[in-house]
Amino acid sequence: MDRLTMIPGRVVLSTQGRDEGRYFIVLEVIDEDFVLMADGLTRKIDHPKKKKVKHLRPKPIVVNVDGSTLPNKHLQDSDLRRYLRENGLEISNPSTDVDDDK
Repeated sequence: MDRLTMIPGRVVLSTQGRDEGRYFIVLEVIDEDFVLMADGLTRKIDHPKKKKVKHLRPKPIVVNVDGSTLPNKHLQDSDLRRYLRENGLEISNPSTDVDDDK
């Protein structure tokens, strides 16, 4: 089975930590063990999350993170949110995800 490689633009699912179950987009591959990722909501482009690759599940979706090809010439947080939404990976603000059953 071919393993999906970590490349800029790859959509990933976090499998460990506080952000478990949330989708992100890889912005930069640091090395074979770490990537920088953001979702445009909880993790902005200005402060991406550094995460171990082993704690991520790559999805077969790759989006454009090359800002020079975008209409405004640079990648924005709204672009990341739009990419995730367009691929059916709706993200929500965790501060609004309150469990009322407690």
